[in-house]
Amino acid sequence: MNKLIRLSEVLHRTGYSKAWIYKLIKENEFPQQVKIGARSIAFIESEVDEWIANKIAASRTGELTNN
Repeated sequence: MNKLIRLSEVLHRTGYSKAWIYKLIKENEFPQQVKIGARSIAFIESEVDEWIANKIAASRTGELTNN
């Protein structure tokens, strides 16, 4: 089952700013948001968790980029 999390939770988990998250999304470097209402978005928790895990793994192997 996919759980949706709000942007505030994504910011908390990643430590990134809202502007940086949107920059990464635009560059296809972060999971796309899901529109859940007329003016509301959320993210799929498992995709964000996987992205974080990949960043940790890349940092441990020296493959981390500037993003």
